[in-house]
Amino acid sequence: MVEIDRPADGLSPDLTDKTVDVSVLVIGAGAAGARTAIELVEQGVDPEEVLVVGKRSHGDAHTTWARGGINGALGTHDPEDDWSVHAADTLNEGHFLNDPDKVETVTRRMPRLLRELDDWGMAYSRTAEGDIDQRYFGAQSFRRTAFAGDHTGESLLNTLVAKAQSLSVPYRENVFVSRLLTDDSRILGAAGVDLDTGEFLALRADTVVLAAGGYTSLYDRHSSRDDENTGDGPALAYEAGAQLMDLEFVQFHPTGMVGDRYGEEWDGRLVTEAVRGDGGRLYNAEGERFMERYSPDQMELDARDIVARAIDREVRQGRGTENGGVYLDISHREREYITDRLPRMYERFADLGVDMATEPVEVAPTAHYGMGGVVVDDNGETDVEGLYAIGETMAGVHGANRLGGNSLAETIAFGEATGEAIAERLAAGDRPAVDDEQVDRLARHHLADLAALADSDGSEDPEALFDELRTLLGAHAGILRDGEELADGLTDLAALRNRAGDLAVGNPTSRSFEFALNLGFALTVAEGTLRAATKRAESRGAHYRTDAPDVDDDWRRNVVVERDSVGGMRTDTAPVGTPGEAVQAALDAGYELDYHQLE
Repeated sequence: MVEIDRPADGLSPDLTDKTVDVSVLVIGAGAAGARTAIELVEQGVDPEEVLVVGKRSHGDAHTTWARGGINGALGTHDPEDDWSVHAADTLNEGHFLNDPDKVETVTRRMPRLLRELDDWGMAYSRTAEGDIDQRYFGAQSFRRTAFAGDHTGESLLNTLVAKAQSLSVPYRENVFVSRLLTDDSRILGAAGVDLDTGEFLALRADTVVLAAGGYTSLYDRHSSRDDENTGDGPALAYEAGAQLMDLEFVQFHPTGMVGDRYGEEWDGRLVTEAVRGDGGRLYNAEGERFMERYSPDQMELDARDIVARAIDREVRQGRGTENGGVYLDISHREREYITDRLPRMYERFADLGVDMATEPVEVAPTAHYGMGGVVVDDNGETDVEGLYAIGETMAGVHGANRLGGNSLAETIAFGEATGEAIAERLAAGDRPAVDDEQVDRLARHHLADLAALADSDGSEDPEALFDELRTLLGAHAGILRDGEELADGLTDLAALRNRAGDLAVGNPTSRSFEFALNLGFALTVAEGTLRAATKRAESRGAHYRTDAPDVDDDWRRNVVVERDSVGGMRTDTAPVGTPGEAVQAALDAGYELDYHQLE
C-alpha cells in the first residue's frame, strides 16, 4: 500500500489530498468485508495490496446487531437436514424470486464455513455433547441456526477481526467513501473523507468490493443505528453505472422494541427472532395468541412477512397495546433457560425494569433488512469491471423475503467466494493498468464538490431532512402499500430532493456533513424503492399491495432499476433462474417445520 501526501491543486489552499494506491479496496468492515479480505490473503494476495476501510472504529459494524444466529445445515439435532433443504427453504421464503445459483453458493458452503469459524475460535453455544448447538428459526424445516447465545453477530465479527489481524490485513477506520471513480466501464478507485481529521482522500484501486450494508435506516422505525444502513453501498454502485434489483422488498422484522414504552433511543431495536425460536409467544392486548388466526401450523415461527403483517393488522384493528404494539412472552420457560440462551436480551430488558422470566415485552414490526441491492454475477462482480458487491449490498440471495439466519450466512459465503474470484484474477495477472492522472483528475473534481458541500450555508438541516425522508418512506412504502400512496411518495420525494439543494452543512468532521452525504445516498435508494414498488403490481413476500393483494404468476420476475441514458431513473424486469436438480428434489419433498415440537 502506497500513501502520498501532496497539496491539493484546485482545492482551497488549506486542504490536503492523500492518495492511497492498492490493488483491492474493500469498502465496509463488517463480516462481509472482513471475510473477503481474509480470503484474499489466504489465497496468496500480499496484505499490502489490500485495504479495508470502515465508517466506524474497528470492530464496530452493523454485523454486531445480528444477534439470533447463522444458518448452515450441520444436522446437529436433525441429521436429515442438508444444504439442499436449506436452499429449498430459502427459495420458499423468497417466493422464488431468488437467484438459485447464488442460493446454492451460500447453502453448499455454510456447513464447512461454520466449522471453519469454530476452528478460528468463534464462541458458539454448545450442546451437552460439545457440538455446535442449533436452534429453530422462522420458516425453516429443521434446526439449522447456529448461535452464540443472542449475540451471534458480535461473536462472528470479533472472530473475523482477530483472524484478519493475524493475517496483517490493513484497515483504516472512520473513512466515509462518497464516490466510486470509473472510466464508464471499469473501476479506478474511490474518493472520500476521513471523518476524524476532515482530510480528503483519493483511493486508487483496480478492484473495489462494496460491503457497505443495506438501506433499512431509510424508514422511521428501523433496527439499525440512525447513521448506518443508509443506502451507501447500493447508491455508490448505481452512481458508478451498476444496476440495482429487488429494492421493493424490505423486510420488516416482526419484533422491534416499542419506543413509547422503552424510550426513543430503543425504538425499533431488534428483539431477536431467537426469542420466538426458543418458544416465545405473541399475544394481543386482549390476551389472544393471535397467530392461531393467521398461521395455526407454524404460529410465531412462520415467515417474517406473515408475522409482521399479522401484528400490523392486530394493531390496526384495535387489539394492540396502548403503545401501538403487541406482547412477546417467553415467561413460560425456566429462568435459567432464558438467561442461558438469551443473555443479552434478558440483561437489556432487566436494565429497563422488565423481567423476561416473569412478564412479556412489547414489540412491533421494524424495518430490518433490504432484500434488494446491486446486481452481481455468481462471483459478486457487477457489470462495471472490477466492481464487486457482497453482503446486504448485493441482491439475489433472498428474493422477496429473507430467511432468518441467512444474512450472516450470506456475508461469510460470498466473502469467501468473491475473495477466491478476485485472487484468481490477480494470480492470472488480470490487473488492468490504472491511469494515475485520470484517477487524480476524477478524485479532485469530487473532492472539490465535497469542499463546496462543507461550505454550504443554506437553510435546511441534513439530519432533519433525513428524518423527513424516513417518515415519507414509512408512510408510502411501508408494510402495506398501494399505487396511489406510492405515486404520492414519488411526488413528495421530488420536493424533498429540491430542498436538499439548500443545505446548511458544517466541516468534514461534523455530524451535519456526514448526514449530508447520507442524505444524497438515501434519496437515490428511496426513489429506487418507490419506483420498484410501483412497478410490481402484485403482492409477494415483503411487498404487499392492498390494491393488488394476490400473487400474480406473471410477476415471477425481478424488478431492475438503472440509470436512464437520457438522465433519471428507469425500471425494467428480468427473468428468474431455475433451481438445480438436488434443490428441486428437496422442494418436491415438501419439508416443513413442525412448530408444535416447541410446545
